[in-house]
Amino acid sequence: MAPTPLLDELRAALGENAVLTDPDLLRMHERDEADLCAAGTPLVVTRPRSTEQVVAVVRAAARHGVPVVPQGARTGLAGAANAVDGAVVLSTVAMDEIREIDPVSRIAVVQPGVVNATLAAAVARQGLWYPPDPGSWESSTIGGNVATNAGGMCCVKYGVTTEYVLGLEVVLASGEVLRTGRRTAKGVAGYDLTRLFVGSEGTLGVITEVTVALRPAPADSLTLVAVFPSTAAAGAAVAAIAAQGLTPSLLELLDQTHLRAIEAYQPMGLRTDAQALLLAAADTGSRAADDLAGLAEVCEAAGADEVYAATDAVEAAALLQARRLAHPAMEKFAADAYPEGNGGLVIDDVAVPRGSLAALLDGVARIAAECEVPIGVVGHAGDGNMHPNIVVDRADPASVERGRRAFDEIMRLGLDLGGTCTGEHGVGLLKRDWLAREIGPVGVRVHQAIKSALDPAGLLNPGKVL
Repeated sequence: MAPTPLLDELRAALGENAVLTDPDLLRMHERDEADLCAAGTPLVVTRPRSTEQVVAVVRAAARHGVPVVPQGARTGLAGAANAVDGAVVLSTVAMDEIREIDPVSRIAVVQPGVVNATLAAAVARQGLWYPPDPGSWESSTIGGNVATNAGGMCCVKYGVTTEYVLGLEVVLASGEVLRTGRRTAKGVAGYDLTRLFVGSEGTLGVITEVTVALRPAPADSLTLVAVFPSTAAAGAAVAAIAAQGLTPSLLELLDQTHLRAIEAYQPMGLRTDAQALLLAAADTGSRAADDLAGLAEVCEAAGADEVYAATDAVEAAALLQARRLAHPAMEKFAADAYPEGNGGLVIDDVAVPRGSLAALLDGVARIAAECEVPIGVVGHAGDGNMHPNIVVDRADPASVERGRRAFDEIMRLGLDLGGTCTGEHGVGLLKRDWLAREIGPVGVRVHQAIKSALDPAGLLNPGKVL
């Protein structure tokens, strides 16, 4: 690649090894894991190690009018990290320092490239716990989790990422460094700018440091599995669990498509004849056994064919691992479904009120039949957040079109049921139109006003969210 003044500036600020222009490396950084989302080829990939270097990248790009696309581990599922042609990709993976763990204040201060599982292990050694646990927790970074407001399997009881972000350091489009939030247990001074940046997907600034809240490590959880004759019956059980005031620490649903895909991917004796499986856990110490018994009773009353509890921690961990394998298992299922590995997944992410979960699941089955596409459903049943996985043949435009139609119909159904177009994956490229429908014209104008105020030239992650 011919040298440019911008590349020269970046090399001077970051060093040769942190400025990547090899065509193979550029291709590797074109996209996240969202299928069928547009992506471009960046001009350069930068790997700063400090806030000062991020400032240098942002200011250099601004001087040359070049877009900046922040990236973490690129495990996202909505295209939020996809590059645009000629952009500077700002990868935060080298900013991977855990700067502080304070067991008295129960906080940790980390750079954005720290992997979720790495932080979890570090705080566990001090008897603490960082609850957010997206399915990609072994590879996704805290910065990416914050940028997309990631969820996870413990959300039903412990909530999503934003509830654990106390403060941020953010490099604005101007190159100025903004610090938001606090380290204290309480604090209400000023506008809540921290939450403004959580979930902003790199469109308002580049996150360079995160202060997160920690909890004491929970007691060992008890786990059960309930097998259902239909997904709707499983959905009805979820509604009944909520209505009775039970608070599982985990409540996940896997449909038959996912059960079969997981068993084919890594055999572990799952009931592949079941139409749906609920995986539930309770972690309330001395009350855990009673709570688990209450969950089992509700599932049986809702029509479960079988309910059984994990006999020990090893079996419980295996069941949890089965749930974590849902995404790679479905990727293999899709690849095997069509010749020459052309199978792709359009992964939806819709959340509805718990009482509407059965209607959502019935509706997805109807949409799959009408659009003539395979759809497997998995997700966080306890908070109404489902992930319909639509399988398409990338090499067949008609199959792709049917998949896109199914995606839109599921989005429409979710909103009609009083839900939202994304529970945890974010908007990215995939759901811009649906966000606009959800928040309405006034909401769109407010979003655009905030974007214009913080990024008037529109160079930060252009084309995402709105």
